Amino acid sequence: MACQKGKLKAQRELYDRYAYMMKGVCLRYARDVSEAEDYLQEAFLRAFKSIHQLNPSGNLGAWLRTIAVNVGLEMYRKNKAIDLRLENYKHIQGNSVDLETAFEKMALEDLVKKIQRLPLGYRTVFNLYAIEGFNHEEIAQKLEISAGTSKSQYSRARSLLRQWIEEEEENEKNQMNYAKG
Repeated sequence: MACQKGKLKAQRELYDRYAYMMKGVCLRYARDVSEAEDYLQEAFLRAFKSIHQLNPSGNLGAWLRTIAVNVGLEMYRKNKAIDLRLENYKHIQGNSVDLETAFEKMALEDLVKKIQRLPLGYRTVFNLYAIEGFNHEEIAQKLEISAGTSKSQYSRARSLLRQWIEEEEENEKNQMNYAKG
């Protein structure tokens, strides 16, 4: 593989081919686009630094995705002390909106924006569980928290997302009623 030999053209082609996918992963862990771009840059730096370790017959996309997730987790750990204000957020219970159905109807960009609004811990656990497919015990090990904390933060993340979706639907409904009347 030319990238493993340090060929700049090959590295550029690799970047062009996988940047979009990796940025999508980074966006789910970052607070905003700018932070996601920083994560993306760090992920590619790490990838190019360790590309010689990649087995030529290995899955390059999966390997790059893992690097992007790991960058997101590392940033989580760095920011953990700053964002431990999680308990101050409202925990809303309610089943009036089926979150899975709402997610299916929602544009991916809107969903990413909502996930980015989540507090750091909620966002990280939500991504690892709902998007990456890790179980709560695995998340607990990765984030150095208990499995119960992982479950709690996931539940609260879902509740916040549900609340925001309900508020959005209510606003749309009110706007339609206002337009009619």
